Amino acid sequence: MKILSGVLILLLFTASSYAIDTGEAFDDPELQARYEKIIDEVRCLKCQNQTLKDSNAFLASDLRREIRRMISEGMTDEQIYDFLVDRYGEFALYRPRASGKTLVLWMAPVLLLFGGALVLWRILRRRMALPIDDNSSGEV
Repeated sequence: MKILSGVLILLLFTASSYAIDTGEAFDDPELQARYEKIIDEVRCLKCQNQTLKDSNAFLASDLRREIRRMISEGMTDEQIYDFLVDRYGEFALYRPRASGKTLVLWMAPVLLLFGGALVLWRILRRRMALPIDDNSSGEV
């Protein structure tokens, strides 16, 4: 039992050493919430399948520091996103903005569902129009 409690205490103290974002938190909880929201919505450009919040890459650390600086300077979320898109492209955002370039991305799921429903409807309609076979009892 002593070993188990010792391991548990060791894990609790070492958990903070695995923290990715080691920057100092904002004094204002609202600014900290904005910061957390932004780094959770921006893609790590090196890892590509992780957010800035989850990545420990040097580039992600640098971008977190840059975002923290921009928030401290009073920039809005939209200005920060504009900066990131201007510098790295729409790929930097996990949820690309609805624009002419990304319209296909936003409309594709709806169009595919509609197309699938149309195909299903046509198949069912054709099958219902087929005559019923009366020789199903095995007589020839």
